[in-house]
Amino acid sequence: MAQTILIVDDDPVQRRLLEAAISRAGMTVVTAPGGGPALDLVSGPRGEQIALVLLDLVMPDIDGLEVLAKLRVSHPDLPVIVLTAKGGIDSAVEAMRAGANDFLVKPASPERITVSIRNQLKIGTLSGEVTRLKKKAEYRLVFADLVAKSDEMRQVFRLGVRAAQSTIPILIEGESGVGKELIARAIQGSSDRAGKPFVTVNCGAIPENLIESILFGHEKGSFTGASERHLGKFQEADGGTLFLDEIGELRLDMQVKLLRALQENEVDPVGSKRPVKVDVRIISATNRDLSELTREGRFREDLFYRLNVFPIMVPPLRDRREDVPALARHFITRFAAEEHKPVAGMTPEAADLLQRFSWPGNVRQLENTIFRAVVLCDGSMLDVCDFPQIAAAMGVEAKNRRAFVAADNLDAGMFAPTLPASSPYALSATDASGHMRKLEEMEFELIRLAISRYDGHMSEVARRLGIGRSTLYRKLKEFGLEPGDATEPVEEPPRQATA
Repeated sequence: MAQTILIVDDDPVQRRLLEAAISRAGMTVVTAPGGGPALDLVSGPRGEQIALVLLDLVMPDIDGLEVLAKLRVSHPDLPVIVLTAKGGIDSAVEAMRAGANDFLVKPASPERITVSIRNQLKIGTLSGEVTRLKKKAEYRLVFADLVAKSDEMRQVFRLGVRAAQSTIPILIEGESGVGKELIARAIQGSSDRAGKPFVTVNCGAIPENLIESILFGHEKGSFTGASERHLGKFQEADGGTLFLDEIGELRLDMQVKLLRALQENEVDPVGSKRPVKVDVRIISATNRDLSELTREGRFREDLFYRLNVFPIMVPPLRDRREDVPALARHFITRFAAEEHKPVAGMTPEAADLLQRFSWPGNVRQLENTIFRAVVLCDGSMLDVCDFPQIAAAMGVEAKNRRAFVAADNLDAGMFAPTLPASSPYALSATDASGHMRKLEEMEFELIRLAISRYDGHMSEVARRLGIGRSTLYRKLKEFGLEPGDATEPVEEPPRQATA
């Protein structure tokens, strides 16, 4: 899950030193002994995994500047840091003009190299996110901007590209959080309507008394409170795409009017004397089974057939687990840059945990889980302990959830006790009503359990609890728990020294 850095240097000693320094920073490293092998790696099947290139300028086969020039043609967004023993101003200017993102002079300290790499990765991530958001705002998002590696999503993309070439009505089906709206936006951006309005309507969130006005608009004075003319969503989307989310929640009487608007390509604003012609591409989405709703009489059959011309089923995340690593890596780099955190990836144990989880909330749940973990993480790599809810749901052993209380003490009560309830050494964090117990009570019980666990040997009890013997005896006195109360013989308290 760590980001992959490509080191290009003909000196094997330098390659080993750089590889060791970068690996210690939590990043994955691949090496190339020259410019030719480096270009083959970047252009090969592993090329998409390379996040940055650390490039030596002087090499025998292909000069570093030539490698840089070719990378700028084939991979213009790939960050490149030039590292060379030629530290002159002319060399730096030449490298930067050729497209280098940074210039380091050998020997550079590991800290300087790591800082430069992280800065360039952060800049690249933010630039990519800004570009993506800009394309989304301009209604030009395409399928290449979406993160997916699985065959299932590749098939969804292929269907979407084909559907984008016409104005055929599309019904996107799938569970909540799978990314139905992103698929709809990519269809819009891949069609000849790219750059035109993309208007979203959540049919399940519109108040019943405002559905008609919001969809079709109203004239001034058409009803109480209509102080001015209002364009409906159909007219707002004129020339572009109207995305009807959760179409299965639409009222039956509104389904009739929607059907007429789709058939006649015109709408009747509330209070208007004549219909208004519109040119709108309809993409609808639902997380329910519309065919079942139709059989139950809760969705009009004629509208169902009108919308369900080109169905696209987006599979849940649990059925395309190959997408989890790519999505997690995307969210980590994005949130680490946004939150100014030095998180570079995640450990193999954490990656395995996320990939095995079923994700009932799909991509939306994964995104929010990564966001929370990045905010709470104090290191450079996310570990199992940064995902306490997921670890608890998966039943991960306590030894693999190290320091979960330090990561987030709010989640401590979510874990099952590390000892069976029947164990004489079990310690519950909650009372009988399920509320958190007071710290004083927990401390009192912990000391009693420690005395019982170590057979009353007070030196061992103090050492295991991480406190001094005098502190332990003081706490025993405060709690009214005398050493003689233990089940086994207890060491006598130390005698006071006499002058």
